[in-house]
Amino acid sequence: MKVLFSLLLVAVLAVLGSTDGLQSNVGLKKGVKVKSLGRQPWVQPLEVPQGRTSSVALRETAAVVEDSPRGGAVSALKSFDFGLLIYFALWYIGNYYYNITNKLALKAAGGKTGFPMAISSLQLGVGVLYALFLWVAPDARVKPSITVDDIVKMLPVAFCFMGAHSASVFALGAGAVSFAQIVKAAEPAFAAVLATFVYKKEVSKAKWLCLPIIIGGVILASVKELDFSVFALISACTANLFAAFKGNENKKLMETPGLKDRLGSIGNQFAVTTILGFLMSIPLVILKEGSRFGEFVELCKTTPAVWANLIASGLWFYGYNELATMTLKKTGAVTQSVANTAKRVIVIVGVAIVLGESMDPIKLLGCGIGIGGVFLYSVIDNLVKSS
Repeated sequence: MKVLFSLLLVAVLAVLGSTDGLQSNVGLKKGVKVKSLGRQPWVQPLEVPQGRTSSVALRETAAVVEDSPRGGAVSALKSFDFGLLIYFALWYIGNYYYNITNKLALKAAGGKTGFPMAISSLQLGVGVLYALFLWVAPDARVKPSITVDDIVKMLPVAFCFMGAHSASVFALGAGAVSFAQIVKAAEPAFAAVLATFVYKKEVSKAKWLCLPIIIGGVILASVKELDFSVFALISACTANLFAAFKGNENKKLMETPGLKDRLGSIGNQFAVTTILGFLMSIPLVILKEGSRFGEFVELCKTTPAVWANLIASGLWFYGYNELATMTLKKTGAVTQSVANTAKRVIVIVGVAIVLGESMDPIKLLGCGIGIGGVFLYSVIDNLVKSS
C-alpha cells in the first residue's frame, strides 16, 4: 500500500511538473526578444524562468517523499524496547499479586499467631523447585558451573536474602500490607547508615539531608495507621536492615574474579541464592514453629486457602524478583529510581483497595512524603552534579 501511494504521488508530481514546464515553454516562445546584432547562431540559449520545476528535482523530491511518510513514528517504534516494557509490567504485576496472595495465606494460617516462618520458608522452597525445573528441562536454562568456594562466598548474601524475606513476611502478617510497604520504603536510611559505619563508604551530604524526609513520611503514615503494630514496625525495619546488608555484600560478591562467568546468568545467581536461603531457613522454622508443625500440616489439609495461596505467593515471589533483577540491569540509575517508586505506589494503593485496608488522608500524605523522599535520595547526587 505504501509503495502504491508513493508511485501515485510521483505520477501526480510528474504530471504537474510536465504541465508547468509546457506552460513555461509557451511563455518563452511568446516573450523572447532576439536582438539583431549581425549574424546570429542557429541555436539561441533560452533563459529558464524561476517558476519552472525540473523533472530531475521532481524525481528527487518524490524519492524523499516516499521515504518520509510516518518515518519518524516508524523509527520510534522500531527503537522502542518492548521487551523492557514487558519486563516492567510483569515485575509490577508479580509484586502486586505476591503481596495479595502472601497476605491471604498468612490470614488463612492464623494471622499474627499463625505460621509466618513456615510460610516464608516454603515460599522459598517453591522457588527452589521452579529453579531446579528450569535446570532439568531441555533448552530452558544452562546450569551454573560454580565451585564450592563460590558457594561459601555466596552464603552471606543468601542469609541476608532469607532474613529480609522472612522479616518482611512477619511484618506483612502482623499488620497492614500498605503500612509494612511504607516502612520498607525507608530502606535507604538503613543503607546509608550501614555504608558509612560498617562498610566505611562515603555517603554524600545531599543524601543524608534526604533521610529526614523519608523518616518523617514513615512516622506521619504510622500516626493514622488503624492496624498499627509495633511488631510489624520492628519486623519491617529488620527486613530493611537485612536488605541493606544484602546490597553491600552482593557488591563485594560480584567483585570475585570469574564468578559472573561461572554463574552464567542473572537467573542462575538468583536461583542459587534462593536455594541457599531456603536451606538456611529450615533450622529457623524448626526452632520457632517446629513444635506446631503437625498443626500446620493439618491446617493445609483442611484449608485449601493456605496451600493454594502459599504456592501462588512462592511463584509470584520468585518470578517478580528475578524479573526485577533483569529489568534493573537493563536500565540506568534514574530509571531504576522511578521504577521502584512507581512500584511501591502501585502496590501500596492497589493492595490497600483490594484488601480493604485504611486509606486515611494523613496516611496517604505520609506515604507520599516517604516515597518522594526515597526517590529524591536516589537521584539527588545526579541533580547536584548537573547544577
